[in-house]
Amino acid sequence: MGVVSALAIYFVIWWTVLFAILPMGVRSQAETGDIVPGTVHSAPAAPALGRKALLTTLISALVFGAFYASTQIFGFGLDDLPRIIPGT
Repeated sequence: MGVVSALAIYFVIWWTVLFAILPMGVRSQAETGDIVPGTVHSAPAAPALGRKALLTTLISALVFGAFYASTQIFGFGLDDLPRIIPGT
């Protein structure tokens, strides 16, 4: 796997994990009772994007590490799925 391919795969993993993490722990302005004028009541009160970006980076590194190990070290690929998943 080349560097550009690895970066592209990591980029896709990072965005996928980000969209999975974004809604976690978010409370709306209506739930907290602190509604900023001009915003929707369902807008997040404190989204903590920096912490979520860091958490996304750490989880993505673990997922990419598992992907890299399974494909490059252990040699698994998409062609091996029929042998791993019986009945396909």
